[in-house]
Amino acid sequence: MTSAWTGDHVRRINPGDKNRIPAISKIDRSLLASDRLYWDMWPVQDAWGARTLIAGRELWMALTAPDRGDPALRHFEAKIHFIERRGSDWVDLGPVLPAFDVPYEREWAGAALLDDGTLTLFFTAAGTAQRAGGYQQQLWQTQANIGEDGMPGQWSVPARMIEGCSPHYQAADAHEGTPGTIKAFRDPAYFRDPADNTEYLAFTGSLAGSESAFNGAFGIARKTPAGWCLDPPIIHADGVNNELERAHLVFHDGRYYAFWSTQTATFAPGLRHAPGGLYGMVADSLRGDWRPLNGTGLVLANPTDLPQQTYSWFVDASLTVCSFVDVYDAPDQATSFGGVPAPLLQLKLDGDRASLGALQPEVTV
Repeated sequence: MTSAWTGDHVRRINPGDKNRIPAISKIDRSLLASDRLYWDMWPVQDAWGARTLIAGRELWMALTAPDRGDPALRHFEAKIHFIERRGSDWVDLGPVLPAFDVPYEREWAGAALLDDGTLTLFFTAAGTAQRAGGYQQQLWQTQANIGEDGMPGQWSVPARMIEGCSPHYQAADAHEGTPGTIKAFRDPAYFRDPADNTEYLAFTGSLAGSESAFNGAFGIARKTPAGWCLDPPIIHADGVNNELERAHLVFHDGRYYAFWSTQTATFAPGLRHAPGGLYGMVADSLRGDWRPLNGTGLVLANPTDLPQQTYSWFVDASLTVCSFVDVYDAPDQATSFGGVPAPLLQLKLDGDRASLGALQPEVTV
């Protein structure tokens, strides 16, 4: 059963201080490369969504690209790198995957599963190798065994997980487009249902058959003996929002939580009072009914005067929330693009309520 995130839910949004992410006033690139930009990130997780240690290392992955002076260009050169968290520092360990002869052009966001010594990377294959700069999107995966040094050995040749888009989802096969308006088939995120151990992939999709340009969907694929099978979306935002980005699932205290990121500009006209932020819904089973957290769906929002400060939030099983610094306010210069990991946040969940955990009034990156 597909539940709806509706305009009525969104119209109730009145962000208060409890929803607001602290302001960021300084960028420290830590031990990351000074000539690269970093954005959408995720930890290496076990089958139940917990962050893992591999040979004592806390490994994460992030999208990265050379800094060309225009942050919009990063999307067309994106490649996944390992980044290691060492205390308060982040260290770039280089590309996750070697160069393969593949039909896609670049790598967009996904998730990483460590299970019984095997590391699986689920990711978005974006564009086509034949023609640069397209917005085509497919869900792919590759695997490698972890060696004694804690790093993956030889990766399998990346393979497409799902053929077609089923009757439920609109194809994301357009070459031309404008960010915020393109259709989605991306951001695979692994989830194992504790009710029956069935494996799923959540992903960002677009609802098929919609008459609205704003037809974002929280897609789901189920693993079967024959491979990954597309099921109907568990949540849609038809007529409400075009992009439910970085869709992912968390099981906490006996309930299922669906989270996604979105921006003010991707809401339908008449709903653009809603801030860019982390949104979510809760249910008592994976199939719903899904109820909007806090009665509206809004979980966390950027500061009022910095509406694009951070983006692409991802929640793990410990309710730690990662994101990246987007447009921030530097005291000695005009607002600018950060392109580094943002401070990790702590989420609090209490049934149908979600809020930010205790933090200092201001956070320095």
